[in-house]
Amino acid sequence: MSYFTLSRGAATQWYRTQRLADDITLIDEPAIKPFYRCNIWHLRGQDRDLVVDFGLGAVPLRESVAELSGHDIVAVASHTHFDHIGAAHEFDCCHVHSAEADILASPDNRRTLADAFVNDQMFDALPPPPYSHSGYRITTPPKIALLEDGDVIDLGNRQLEVIHTPGHSPGGIALWEAATATLISGDIIYDGELIEDLWHSNLDDYANSLRRLRRLPIRTVHGGHFPSFSGQHCHQLIDTWLETHQR
Repeated sequence: MSYFTLSRGAATQWYRTQRLADDITLIDEPAIKPFYRCNIWHLRGQDRDLVVDFGLGAVPLRESVAELSGHDIVAVASHTHFDHIGAAHEFDCCHVHSAEADILASPDNRRTLADAFVNDQMFDALPPPPYSHSGYRITTPPKIALLEDGDVIDLGNRQLEVIHTPGHSPGGIALWEAATATLISGDIIYDGELIEDLWHSNLDDYANSLRRLRRLPIRTVHGGHFPSFSGQHCHQLIDTWLETHQR
């Protein structure tokens, strides 16, 4: 019997960046397979920047991505699954919805889903040493700030409204920038297989969250996974989900 051993990726090439419209940059980890690969969103503002989600955390994020060093940054977790909060501790303060603050404060591998998903199946190449699956742990951020529905994150020249979107997880949030009709959606909606059956998922909440997003005049969606897409396609995805899950 033969065994295939994954190669190790280089720390200097672990992250890649793609600058998009509206002063938004996508940061991701290309050695992680698309289904598991978290999108890290960096928005530039006049007074401060915003980073939404933080990836696996196996390679330092801020020292690896030049755009994130030396800036005043508001750090926000869309929710507390491991693939979204791995490097959250690299920021002085991480903002999270109050319904999942307890998980971020004590991010064990069971509640963050790391126990269920962190294995060779996630990767095309493993992170560089000393990373190991068995040793994977998420570090608690030095400070946690609570977010609630309707809060506004002010970057000086741009404002994003917090929309509580439970369903995928109890404290999931999306961020809505009305001026550009841009939705940063986390894992409540993206253009791929949606996950609705986790230990703290709730289908009724999921449907209500999608109905709320359906009413927004969205131009662009930047999801927690997979490529960005149009508001029209977002509405189609929501309609299909609601039709399929109508009870």
